Amino acid sequence: MKPSFRLVAMITLLLGAQRLQAAQAVSHGLTSPGGRIEVVLSAGENLTYSVRWRGSELISPSAISMTIDGARVLGALPHIQDVRRRSVRETLTPVVRQKAAALADVFNEMVLIFAGGYSLTFRAYDDGVAYRFSTSFPDRITVSSERAEFAFPADHTVYFAEETSFQTHQERLYLPVRLSRVTSGKFGLCPAVVDVPGGPKVAITEADLENYPGMYLTGAEGAPTTLVGKFPQYAVKEEAKNDRNVPVVERADFLAVTSGTRAFPWRVLVIAERDGILIESPMIYRLAAPSSGDFSWVKPGKVAWDWWNDWNIAGVDFRAGVNTETYKHYIDFAAENGIEYVILDEGWYKLGDLLTLSPGIDMDAILAHGRSRNVGIILWVVWKTLEQQWDKAFEQFSRWGVAGLKVDFMQRDDQRMVDYYYRVAQEAARRRFLVDFHGAFKPTGLYRTFPNVITSEGVLGLEHNKWSRNVTPEHDVTLPFTRMLAGPMDYTPGAMANGALKNFQPIYSQPMSQGTRAHQLALYIVYESPLQMLADSPTNYRREPECLKFLAGVPTVWDETRVLDARLADYVLVARRKGVDWYLGALTDEADRDLVIDLSFLGEAEYDLTAYQDGLNADRNGNDYKKLTRRVRRTDSIAVHMAPGGGWAAVLTARTR
Repeated sequence: MKPSFRLVAMITLLLGAQRLQAAQAVSHGLTSPGGRIEVVLSAGENLTYSVRWRGSELISPSAISMTIDGARVLGALPHIQDVRRRSVRETLTPVVRQKAAALADVFNEMVLIFAGGYSLTFRAYDDGVAYRFSTSFPDRITVSSERAEFAFPADHTVYFAEETSFQTHQERLYLPVRLSRVTSGKFGLCPAVVDVPGGPKVAITEADLENYPGMYLTGAEGAPTTLVGKFPQYAVKEEAKNDRNVPVVERADFLAVTSGTRAFPWRVLVIAERDGILIESPMIYRLAAPSSGDFSWVKPGKVAWDWWNDWNIAGVDFRAGVNTETYKHYIDFAAENGIEYVILDEGWYKLGDLLTLSPGIDMDAILAHGRSRNVGIILWVVWKTLEQQWDKAFEQFSRWGVAGLKVDFMQRDDQRMVDYYYRVAQEAARRRFLVDFHGAFKPTGLYRTFPNVITSEGVLGLEHNKWSRNVTPEHDVTLPFTRMLAGPMDYTPGAMANGALKNFQPIYSQPMSQGTRAHQLALYIVYESPLQMLADSPTNYRREPECLKFLAGVPTVWDETRVLDARLADYVLVARRKGVDWYLGALTDEADRDLVIDLSFLGEAEYDLTAYQDGLNADRNGNDYKKLTRRVRRTDSIAVHMAPGGGWAAVLTARTR
């Protein structure tokens, strides 16, 4: 049937209007509530956006597009049909108070609705910018590719965690390089943090990742100061190497097959006028989908962990190892010190079969002992085995009455694996299990959508001290501004054997940390993880009763967070409040450092301060620390000296009148 003359005329007019708009490059602006950030969206031949900070160009015009079904490009010859705006000033109340009891969600929003069934939403906060595509097609669609550019006007330094494969635990060092060194042949993790001289730090990442592959960053061909999104293509075929390593051996030529009516992940820029904003900003939480249902049962806390310390228990009348008596011992240690959980890590089941216990494990006896001591049990599982035995395994875990699962070795974030995270989170929530994702990709806000997803790895953590020298004090003071920006991180601190920098040795079965004892204690205040590990053995903690008392008492969730002083990759000083009491943690890199802490943020009460500081010989013996007590008020200040690789931790307890 031939098209009618009227239809042809309408199509001609529409195409003419699109070409006319393209030639005129229509622009729409959006300003943050405080006026310091301005976004401009330009619709010409293509869609581009730019960002100005305090009047200076921060992001040069950068392309945005998405190719659907192999041919249709959302963003090419765009025709804007409508622009809708709103301003939001709300307060979010997290179920799990990672940073604070209340989070400000204040932004201006612009939604551009385009001919052809798609829209683009921009939000401008005073600490960043985010945008996302939405589509309204009736059928399922195939996303062939996405263009997400972040063009900088000069060759700035970027803190970049380079990757070599999409098969990754996302456990990398963040190293400073020039943008021009990130070529199209290299790619790395989000978040990446760009240091703008005389301006802010700019962290690039994503939020609300669902039913879509994760974003990495690579260099743009022919544009040496531009980063561009890179995405793993859809996994067509996997090949299991063993129970845990299941690499993709064949990929499709597209990213995702998904619903035609949906919102896609947010592309996020956190813009930090001072470095501490990278720690304080709840941007990823704000942008994530809110939870639905009852999660009041989620119980944050600390965990006595078995694997890092290699089950090294001394002075007992049983053979320590992966057996019932050892886990009863861990449970007793946890109960004696108010520690909420014990993890049974690798070894409790026959690898490849979650339904068959290892010799020496009586799970009913372990769980019964845990219940009698009010200590929850979290079970380590390999993701692939859990997937293969899904129904039977979850039923077994429910019958046992476990508190949660530590799901490990996913090592991917293609669409299929992202969907797996959601399935685990949902099923675990239904059964009231906590979830700790290991071998994981960086968080994108699932911890808001499913508050039972209480922490995740995807971080080069303390475990690497068992076999490498990579987890240095400088690395420790880089993570709060990079990986931790994305969400809670299961770094697993708590070493009681502390090697001064020149004395450190990787020892797998009797591991130590790099840096000082006070550095390890301060990690519990600086690092965010509502489920926080005590990585060392009960024997080693009992030898250090002062440190154990601090570790047992420090909270894992907070009512308020303030960064008092910080410089990315050099040092950090964080104050966190729980109730009326404050906790202060400071870390330094390989340089010794002096700080003066202004206590004017305190309330009017007097406080009893208990501090753990580097000892006079901590530069030679990392175990050397000194405990001090004094009374302080908000008019006081505290002088702190940290040894190389050192730290400082303090509890300020409000005095009742």
